[in-house]
Amino acid sequence: MSDLVTLPALLGDYPVTHALRHGDLTSDVVRLAFADVKSASAGFKRAVRDLEFDVAELAIMTFLVAKAHGKPLVLLPAVVLGRFQHPYLVYNSARGRLGPADLTEKRVGIRSFSVTTVTWVRGILAEDWGVESDRITWITFEEPHVAEFRDPPNVRRAAPGQDLLAMLLAGEIDAAVLGGEAPKDPRIVPLIPDPAGAARAWQQKRQAIQVNHMVTVKASLCAAQPRLVEEVYRLLARSKQASPPPAGELDTTPFGVDANRRNLEVAIECAYRQKLIPRPFTVDELFDDVTRAL
Repeated sequence: MSDLVTLPALLGDYPVTHALRHGDLTSDVVRLAFADVKSASAGFKRAVRDLEFDVAELAIMTFLVAKAHGKPLVLLPAVVLGRFQHPYLVYNSARGRLGPADLTEKRVGIRSFSVTTVTWVRGILAEDWGVESDRITWITFEEPHVAEFRDPPNVRRAAPGQDLLAMLLAGEIDAAVLGGEAPKDPRIVPLIPDPAGAARAWQQKRQAIQVNHMVTVKASLCAAQPRLVEEVYRLLARSKQASPPPAGELDTTPFGVDANRRNLEVAIECAYRQKLIPRPFTVDELFDDVTRAL
């Protein structure tokens, strides 16, 4: 145990991480000291701005933007959260019916322009409904995770103290992208018709899932102590094995470079089309020699 190394870590509690987060899995090589945060997303700024964690869960678009700005982080081929974003674009049905094609010249409230759920939603609107992002006014409530990122001209910041749902109910915005499940308010409904069916069609057409969060490590850790990186991945993989997807259901938390190659290609293309990154990275660029071989 004298060789046990403690690594600062940011990792949410999901089915695939539960065994690791709750101490059911341990290692004689590495111990992960998990940040005390309400949710992993609350630590994303600390991960990309201050490089506070040796091991950090990150939203995929945050990681791509961070890479574009030279942050020394490397991707592990481990998805800890994947979901289709179609249900998270909502509107207030009490103010009249609204569909995707109606969003042109409308105001849509979002957490921040470059966050992953919002980026996927904009991609869905553009590719499946022909609604271009620059024809919408995006109302943000937070600054970007990556400090160097600059919002496009059609982004406006909500006034301090304003609340996204309150603005939606008051008609101050026309729609909103939520970070999680909609509130138990019958007025707040999905804007995309049959979001579950639309998600299935999206997946079948592209043969990919919409990755939300993956795990990253510092490039310096890979260079100096690759054995620790390999051990972290082993622990993550064992934790996933303890919570396999139900039989016959799509695996939305795939592990491995090959298992995620198509998913990452689609995510990269989505980010590039929206000018979050200056060029389309190759999938292999997101890894290094250590993590690519995991």
